[in-house]
Amino acid sequence: MLRYAVRRLLSLSLTLLVASLVIFVAIEIVPGDPAAYMLGMNAAPDTVAALRAELGLDVGPVQRYLNWLGGMLSGDFGTSYTYRTPVVDMIGDRLMISLPLALYALTLSTLIAFPAGIIAATRRGSAADVSVMGVTQLGVAIPNFWFAMLLVLVFAINLRWFSAGGFPGWDQGLLAGIKALTLPAIALALPQASILARVMRSSLLDTLDEDFIRTARAKGLSTRQTLWRHALRNALIPVLTIIGLQFSFLLAGAIIIENVFFLPGLGRLVFQSISQRDLIVVESVVMLLVFAVVVVTFLVDLAYAAVDPRLRRTN
Repeated sequence: MLRYAVRRLLSLSLTLLVASLVIFVAIEIVPGDPAAYMLGMNAAPDTVAALRAELGLDVGPVQRYLNWLGGMLSGDFGTSYTYRTPVVDMIGDRLMISLPLALYALTLSTLIAFPAGIIAATRRGSAADVSVMGVTQLGVAIPNFWFAMLLVLVFAINLRWFSAGGFPGWDQGLLAGIKALTLPAIALALPQASILARVMRSSLLDTLDEDFIRTARAKGLSTRQTLWRHALRNALIPVLTIIGLQFSFLLAGAIIIENVFFLPGLGRLVFQSISQRDLIVVESVVMLLVFAVVVVTFLVDLAYAAVDPRLRRTN
């Protein structure tokens, strides 16, 4: 298990290095000069040159990449061009909203999807199966931003159970923070729960048709015992893959939901930084999100090996 983990860790480290190069090159080829953007069209050339030197943009791209990479390895993500504050502080503040939101949504998605998928698989062809599949199809089809606006209309405007947007801050109490994130988390979770429930049903149905399931039933195990002792564990491999991908999506792809609910998270930070040509912030946030995807992938790989020991010998 240890050797398997070390091999995966080395592979993912190389992935991070390649990703950092791709991100830097992609940002570099975007047209426009941040210094000229900040000073305006009528700025004098010497003023623009002085600002470029102050921002560290007067050196070559290779040196800028090495400076950026070395800074990240030491925990220094640089200074925002627009706000003149350390990027790591800006990311830390926004991450305190985006990370709990992603975890909250993923928890809701898993709690909804697992029972729904198991019920649909164990009662294949029944009314319960048809109902679950119909609801999940609807959940996949409905855009999450439209569902978010519907939640605001019903629960914030009509019923007044939740606020329509904004975040009070964790210093106002855990309950206030969770309440502010509830509607965004539901809007993010339900479409993901629909996908996860369908994957859970499909994987479990494939497992229930295997020979070892019939052998377990022939040995006298009940349907419930066979499901929980054998079928469910073997059906988890594709489900774990989807959960890992969903967490990465929920962390990185909540830009629209954060704008609907006016949440100052990473999504809004990236959106604002792109519009303001604050390239150092964009590079750092995207690299952080790639790092999160790589770490989640690594943890999912370890979960694979824990669920199916054969993977330790074949990788």
